[in-house]
Amino acid sequence: MNSLDMAHTVVDALEEKMGESILLLELKGISIVADYYVIATGRSDRQLKALARVVAELAGQKRSAKLRDLGAQAASGWVLLDLGDVIVHLFMRGQRDHYGLEKLWSHGKVLLRVQ
Repeated sequence: MNSLDMAHTVVDALEEKMGESILLLELKGISIVADYYVIATGRSDRQLKALARVVAELAGQKRSAKLRDLGAQAASGWVLLDLGDVIVHLFMRGQRDHYGLEKLWSHGKVLLRVQ
């Protein structure tokens, strides 16, 4: 599966798990970190953990050490999952507004926006 397909699969899974305000940004040529960012909002730390788990399962990281601090990340209001060329940011609304990644990466191309 190529990076764009993975990003779309992540978006579909987040939508299925009731993630809100899902955004898929293409950052090729803008960021050296990743080609795509997926940004979504959850309503609670419990939902953030559920969203993160479904994404991790898609990426084959079910028992990975990367999920070890999932509870702490969810409690902070921001969960970050690095899938290589796809970075997934899961936020609580207040944290998403505070960090403003959409503004930071405003030169990126919006490929998909799911309200």
